[in-house]
Amino acid sequence: MQRNKFGRRNFLWAASGFGAASALPIAAGEKQPKLNEGCITDVGSLRVGHFTHTERLTGCTVVLFDQPTVAGVDVRGSAPGTRETDLLNPVNTVQQIHAILLTGGSAFGLDAASGVMRYLEEHGMGFHVGPAVVPIVPAAVLFDLNVGNPKIRPNAESGYKACEAAVASGVPEGCVGAGAGATVGKLFDLRSAMKSGIGSASVRIGGTDLVVGALIAVNAVGDVLDYETGKILAGARTQDGKGFLNSISQLKNGSAASITPGAHSTIGVIATNAALTKTEATKMAQMAHDGLARSINPIHTSMDGDTLFAAATGTAKTKADLLTVGAVGAEAVAQAVRNAVWAATSIPGYVALRDLPKT
Repeated sequence: MQRNKFGRRNFLWAASGFGAASALPIAAGEKQPKLNEGCITDVGSLRVGHFTHTERLTGCTVVLFDQPTVAGVDVRGSAPGTRETDLLNPVNTVQQIHAILLTGGSAFGLDAASGVMRYLEEHGMGFHVGPAVVPIVPAAVLFDLNVGNPKIRPNAESGYKACEAAVASGVPEGCVGAGAGATVGKLFDLRSAMKSGIGSASVRIGGTDLVVGALIAVNAVGDVLDYETGKILAGARTQDGKGFLNSISQLKNGSAASITPGAHSTIGVIATNAALTKTEATKMAQMAHDGLARSINPIHTSMDGDTLFAAATGTAKTKADLLTVGAVGAEAVAQAVRNAVWAATSIPGYVALRDLPKT
C-alpha cells in the first residue's frame, strides 16, 4: 500500500500504536469464523457484485435478482440516505423489485443506482409500463467521505460495473464494494475508530430447503460485538491503542459524544427463498434489525442511517413460517456483521481486528 494512498496521514495510525507494515496476531482467545462458509448467494436466484474504486476506499455493492422479487424495508437510523424506500410500502402499487444497491459516497453515491437501472434495462428487466421497461432498484448509502478524497465517490458507471461483476457464489467480504470505506467505533473521535467492511452469512432452516442470508455493510457509530459472547471485537480504541473504550460504558459514565451527524450508517440486505408477501417481507426487515442490536452498541442512533432491505425470491418448496424466517434472519444479520469486521483489513489511520495485538 502506498503512503497516503487513501488520503489519510500515517500519524493517526501511529497514534493508535500500529505501524503500517505490522501484521500482528489475532487477539488471544478469539475464534475467527470461517469467512465465506455461508453467503447471501446461498439463497439462490440472486447474484452479488462489488465495485471498488482504485483511487480511494469507496465503492458500491449490488444484489441482482434473477426474477422480479418481493421486497420490504425498515429504516431505523435517524440520518438515512435512501432511494425508492416509499415504493416498498405494502400499500403502494409496485409489488416486485429487480435489484438492491448498497453504496458508499453518502447521498452522492445514490447516483450509482442509475447505472444499475441502465444494466437491467439492457437486459430487459423492469416494471412494464406500456412500451417502457422501468427497473426498480431500491438503494441505501453509508457515509465514507472521511476516508480519503471526498470528491471520489460511486457514480452511475460504478453501479453498472458492479452489475457486470455480479456472481452467484464466492462473494468477497471485507474492504470491498459498499464496505470499502466503512469504519466503526466513532462515537468520540475518528482517531480511535477502527476499520470495518462488508460481510455476509446464511442459515439453512432445519432439514428443509429454506435458506435465509444477509449482506451487511458495517459503518456504525457504535462498537461491534461478538453477538454470542458480548465481547467487543471492533470499536473505539483507548489512546494507547491497547484496548477498547467501551462506548456504551463511556456514555453511562457521562462522557460526551463527539461525532459528525449523519456520517455513519449500517446498511444491508436480508434475503430468503421463502415465499412472502410484501407485508411479510417488511416485517422480516423489521425483525432483522434485532441482529444489528445484538452485534452493534449503540445502534439506531440519531447519527446513523441504519437501513435494512428484505427480499423473498419464493423459490423454496417448503412453506415459510414468518416468525421463523424473521428470527433466523436476525441471526444471519448478526453473523454477517461479525464477518464484516473479521474480514476487514487495516489502512493508515484505521486498524482492523485481525491486526490487534494479543491480549
